[in-house]
Amino acid sequence: MNAAATRASIPIHHHLYVQVLTAIVIGVLVGTFFPATGVSLKPLGDMFIAAIKMVIGPIIFCTVVHGIAGMQDMKKVGRVGLKALVYFELMTTLALVIGLLVVNFWQPGAGMDVDATTIDSRSIQTYVSQARNLSAWDYVAHIIPNTVVSAFAEGDVLQVLFFAILFAFSLQFMGERGRPVVQFIDAVMDAFFGIVRLIMRAAPIGAFGAMAFTIGRYGLGTLVQLGQLMASVYLTCLLFIFVALGGVAMLCGFNILKFLRYIKEELLIVLGTSSSESVLPRMMARMEQLGCDRSVVGLVIPTGYSFNLDGTCIYLTMAAIFLAQATNTELTLWHQITILAVLLLTSKGAAGVTGSGFIVLAATLSSVEHIPVAAIALILGVDRFMSEARALTNLIGNGVATVVVARWEGELDVARMRAELNGESHDTLADPRAPSVSRGQS
Repeated sequence: MNAAATRASIPIHHHLYVQVLTAIVIGVLVGTFFPATGVSLKPLGDMFIAAIKMVIGPIIFCTVVHGIAGMQDMKKVGRVGLKALVYFELMTTLALVIGLLVVNFWQPGAGMDVDATTIDSRSIQTYVSQARNLSAWDYVAHIIPNTVVSAFAEGDVLQVLFFAILFAFSLQFMGERGRPVVQFIDAVMDAFFGIVRLIMRAAPIGAFGAMAFTIGRYGLGTLVQLGQLMASVYLTCLLFIFVALGGVAMLCGFNILKFLRYIKEELLIVLGTSSSESVLPRMMARMEQLGCDRSVVGLVIPTGYSFNLDGTCIYLTMAAIFLAQATNTELTLWHQITILAVLLLTSKGAAGVTGSGFIVLAATLSSVEHIPVAAIALILGVDRFMSEARALTNLIGNGVATVVVARWEGELDVARMRAELNGESHDTLADPRAPSVSRGQS
């Protein structure tokens, strides 16, 4: 029996994507008609995301260490890392440029005529103060944790990644003496993925609580007030996914629509929770199942979550120009180029900082010294509604990046990828971390 027949024999309500989609719809209804109840359900979404974040640090550590230490050729480690970073920079720059072009053409903030001196900026003072205290060197220095324990305790992806790379290289230098440690880490990694499978059973509950809170707290009316900005951000993200990423996918021999269908469950979970981190462990397993080598997945996915934030870059550049348009602030071409240059740095360095979206935006506006920083308060109410677009684009971008680097490195099982995308694989999709799959067997 092939995979398609197996999935067809499973009752539709047992599929995770159906459960999550149903939960999202119910959450929207509860938030709309019973807003107070919707707001009170916030802990459900928070607890689910917290449960996932609980294991993200150890999983990133294990996968990166196994990926690097498992490579016999150290030149391959540097080669894969360099290819990933080159790709990340190219796509991040493309995302920023596309966002800049669309917002200048659409001009969603034109005609708002907001007087920056009358804006109540008390709600954003926390973000502004943090942005002022972060210099360019602070963003770089943030990569190094105060202690090894603090990196895991705070769940800082960038810091865990930094320590994991050092630890992996140390094991490489140990040679055969480090083999038992690598094998132990591999077993621990499988155990953590087992925990993820248990947590994912609560995904519909988490999506329901998060969506009910968002609609109940901010209301559908907020969408109308700044609908132009939201529409332009969503349209730009779709443009980037289907044109930019779609073109890259075509060059690598796969169809972006089939890829989106392949990760539909992960996309719906992100849609419900507004967090791409909620599916990071699951996404790594899915990319392995797709035919990407485990060592490549272990390097590209965690790194991409800090350095390949296409959706975040689109949002930040569009938000900055939108605020200039809304406050009638004239921006020259040089000002806009400066904004892009600053975002290339700050969008990566602040990846692990709480509230990083507003902190990065505030830091960018402060560096340009032309757009009033207080104007950020204008988009505070709808930021949550645009987080889905950012998270979904980030997730898809990192998935495509993994396939690209794996193909570029010759570590992609193309036949397996096509079978998975066409629904012809004999492996079950319900448990993407099954041992027979995770060892790269076909």
